Amino acid sequence: MSASEPVLEVSGLTKHFDVPRSRGGGVVHAVDGVDITVGQGEIVGLVGESGSGKSTVARCIVRLLEPTAGRIRLHGKDISHVSRRGMRSLRRQVHMVFQDPYSSLDPRTPVGDIVAEPLRMHGIARGRDVGRRVGEMLERVGLSADMRRRYPHELSGGRRQRVGLARSLVLGPSLLVADEPVSALDVSVRASIINLVLDLQRDMGFSCLFVAHDLSTVEFLCNRVYVTYLGHIVEVGSRDRLFDAPRHPYTQSLLSAVALPDPRLQRERRRVVLPGDVPSPIEPPSGCRFHTRCPVAEFPLCREQVPELVEHTGDRHRAACHLVGTDGRAPDVSGGADPLVHHQT
Repeated sequence: MSASEPVLEVSGLTKHFDVPRSRGGGVVHAVDGVDITVGQGEIVGLVGESGSGKSTVARCIVRLLEPTAGRIRLHGKDISHVSRRGMRSLRRQVHMVFQDPYSSLDPRTPVGDIVAEPLRMHGIARGRDVGRRVGEMLERVGLSADMRRRYPHELSGGRRQRVGLARSLVLGPSLLVADEPVSALDVSVRASIINLVLDLQRDMGFSCLFVAHDLSTVEFLCNRVYVTYLGHIVEVGSRDRLFDAPRHPYTQSLLSAVALPDPRLQRERRRVVLPGDVPSPIEPPSGCRFHTRCPVAEFPLCREQVPELVEHTGDRHRAACHLVGTDGRAPDVSGGADPLVHHQT
């Protein structure tokens, strides 16, 4: 593997679910043609509202779901339709941290055995070596050695998520897929888990796809960010460029909802409130999927033509919007006021 080769390449990823006739029939377009790249040692964010397809993308990448179409490459190897037996050896390279730290852990298994299970299943360690590795991994995630005899129900939510991280990283994977790992935790412990993920990534060198709806967390943690809406990627760019100058109206609305620590800036900023709800993925809108809620949509252009994810200014900042100028200037969704007033602190 060359130093420039991405750890993960997702191209044209599509996942549809059939709706039973007893529920009206049809097809749920959960994910439609998503492209994502994660480089070596990179933390990449995937953000969007509930129902935007984020978790479906994550589960397809780790092959908990079978993709309908598209390609998923891990270190250049196509794993899109590898059998369950074939995936077993690849599980050493990619692991997932789930949103709920309680339901993702076996309540009848002590912590030590939960963390040791990947080592035993892959034949990485035997006997005392298992205990040593488990102890080292628990220490790395900030848990004491006596925790190995505890059961998940005896731990707080933050400690359970630390156990989940220990289990996912004990094999030293090259890619960690984190599906909203802090959204189910109390606000008081979220920061400690986020800092832990960052410290572990720096120490162990793994790449990470971080799925979240909390943009402040993504801004702190990620190098690049993908924004998804109703199964489509609508904007992608470096963290600084995307947060400082978002180009897609949907991204602008998301950022306008992020609370600022400075009360003065918070008062000056105008919130961009989108009308209506996210359309049903069973019957997604034609053309630009965001046009039914976009405050600046132009008709019939936005209703009839699907916008491409275009880079306008040579800075790898791309947006799927017909109204972004050739110079990369974003459409004005604020009526003249600045909806962001963001990075002035």
